[in-house]
Amino acid sequence: MSGESVEFTGGLDDVSIAITDPGDVDREHHGWADRLVINVGNVVSWLFPLLMVGIVAQVVMRQNGFNQAWLDDAQWWMYGFAMLTGFAYAITTQSHVRVDILHQNYSPEKRARIEVFAIGWLLMPFLLIMTDILSHYAWSSIEALEGSDSPNGLHRLYLLKASLPLMFVVALIAAWGVFKRNIRVFSDLSLHKVVLWTLPATLFFLTRVIHYGFFWFYAMTTDMKSRQITKEDVFSQVGIYAFAIVVLLIVIGFVLSRRNSKEA
Repeated sequence: MSGESVEFTGGLDDVSIAITDPGDVDREHHGWADRLVINVGNVVSWLFPLLMVGIVAQVVMRQNGFNQAWLDDAQWWMYGFAMLTGFAYAITTQSHVRVDILHQNYSPEKRARIEVFAIGWLLMPFLLIMTDILSHYAWSSIEALEGSDSPNGLHRLYLLKASLPLMFVVALIAAWGVFKRNIRVFSDLSLHKVVLWTLPATLFFLTRVIHYGFFWFYAMTTDMKSRQITKEDVFSQVGIYAFAIVVLLIVIGFVLSRRNSKEA
C-alpha cells in the first residue's frame, strides 16, 4: 500500500469496528437476568480450554496405544454443557447468527417490537416446551442411574442429563432479560402487555402448572397410579382453566395500568 493508511468504515455512518467482550455491549441497560447469564457464561467458558486439552491428550494417548474411554465421555460432557450455556449467553448478548438485511434499517422502536414478538411468541414457547420435555428425560435417567456405554467411561451420565433442563431454564432467564429490555423501548412493563406479548408461552406455562398441580394433588391424596390419574376428567379441562387465568391476568393488568396512569 506504499504508506497509505486504510480506514474501514461501517456504511454511511462510519461505524468503527472493535473486537470486545459481547457481555459489555449495552451493559448499562442490563438487568439482573442479563448479568446472571453473562456471569454464568464467563465461568462456563473456561470449559473450552479444558476441552481442547482433553482432545489433544486423547489423540496423543490413542496414537501411543492408551485409549481412555472416560476422556471421550468427558469431552462430550464439557462440550454439551458449554454449548447449552453458550446458547443462553448468545441470547443475552445478541451474538447469535442472524439475518439483519432488513432489520438493521428499521427504527429502534420497530426493531424492539420485532424482538419482543420473536422472543415472546416464538423463542419462549420453545424453551418452555424443551424444559418440560427434558425434565422428564432427566428424571428417567436419574431413576435408572444411567451411566456410560463403556465399562471404563464416566458412569454418572444422569448428572449431565439432569443439567439439560437447568440450562434451558438459564436460556429462559436470558430470553426474559432481553424481552424486558426491548419492550421498554416502546412501552411500559405492565402486566397485561407482558401477558399479551408472551401469550403462547404464558398459556403453555399455566397449562403445565395446573396439570402438575392436579397430578400431585391426586398422587398425594389417593392410591391411584400415574396413568390412572391423568385419565381423570379434570385433566381435559386444564386448557380452559389456563385460558381463564390468562384473561383474568389481562383484565387485572389493564385495570392496574389505568389506575396508575390516572394517579400519575
